[in-house]
Amino acid sequence: MKSLFSKTLSKKKLAIFSASLIVFLAATGFLIYETTKKTVAVTIDGQEKIIKTHAATIEDILNDLDISLRSEDYVFPSIDTKVKDNLKVEWKPAKQVQMVEGNEKKTVWTTADTVEEFLKEQKISLNEHDKVQPELDTEIKSELQIQVDKAFSLTLVNGGKEQQVWSTSTTVADFLLHQGITLNELDRVEPKLEETLKENAVVNVIRVEKVTDVVEEPINFAVVTKKDHNLSKGTEKTITTGQEGLVSKEYEVILENGKEVSRKLLKENTVKEKIDKVVAVGTKVSSQTVSRGTGNVSKEFYVSSTAFTAHCNGCSGITSTGINLRANPNLKVIAVDPSVIPLGTKVYVEGYGYAVAGDTGSAIRGNKIDVFFATKAEAYRWGRKTVKIKILE
Repeated sequence: MKSLFSKTLSKKKLAIFSASLIVFLAATGFLIYETTKKTVAVTIDGQEKIIKTHAATIEDILNDLDISLRSEDYVFPSIDTKVKDNLKVEWKPAKQVQMVEGNEKKTVWTTADTVEEFLKEQKISLNEHDKVQPELDTEIKSELQIQVDKAFSLTLVNGGKEQQVWSTSTTVADFLLHQGITLNELDRVEPKLEETLKENAVVNVIRVEKVTDVVEEPINFAVVTKKDHNLSKGTEKTITTGQEGLVSKEYEVILENGKEVSRKLLKENTVKEKIDKVVAVGTKVSSQTVSRGTGNVSKEFYVSSTAFTAHCNGCSGITSTGINLRANPNLKVIAVDPSVIPLGTKVYVEGYGYAVAGDTGSAIRGNKIDVFFATKAEAYRWGRKTVKIKILE
């Protein structure tokens, strides 16, 4: 009985010892396993966490963390880097965004945090006139659409005033909207509003105005002639003095950039009626009209002669006997000293022809005459000379 009890006790001790040994070995193994792990700081999409790992490479670490890598993702150091204690690992997942630049649209994977970083990543440089939507400090999210409008230089002529401006607009209408330019009803634009804008284009805004202009203009009177048989031929007499009339005219005037380009008469009203000038023209044949008379010479002698016209300074064109030399430029008339040659006398002047003594002059004294010519050129050619004069009966 004692022997049996002793055997049972020995088996229990053996079982306890075996169990203790297993626990010890497991604990030792676990302790060795845990103490041989490496400490790694992993930053996952901006969030840092500390892990202990037996992973051989950074790729193994990410796999252990159930992170699916894309070729566009950011990993530092590289995924084949060997894991060391206190290693720092950063992983940023790439996000898919839509980028629109001009007329080009494309899908881009990026690990940039902001729009500004994304543009630098894409090597897109901006000047102060370029436009980007959304704002540069906007956080990058998946499916974000980024629009880049590159500005270009062009010339704006607004109402005749020219200036150089920058724009990102695609059409003339959009350009004017962004420039704060409002078109009035009659204004026009070159090129047309729907036209596409290009670099170095010229946009001309022509300001058109329609105004009314009222002006008063004179109405010239006419000269009406009436024959009068009581007046000597070649003489005139004013019966009615002429007076100008006055008319008011209303015009529609089109101005472009302040300059008149067209004028259309709308209506006119007579403010004052004109009064025509009435002139009586003599038809009576004067006894002083040049003729040869009987042709008989009663006397002949030499005289000093000069020449005159009806248009000299201070001349009226009417002789002292009433002959209108301007109305009758072809008459042969001489000015005489009436004490030597009586007015109305028919004469023949050497080199001049048959004439009538029809005028006097303050400088015509004694044996001196002044012969009439229609033009100054003829008078100059005559000059001053001594000629024979014949007095006709």
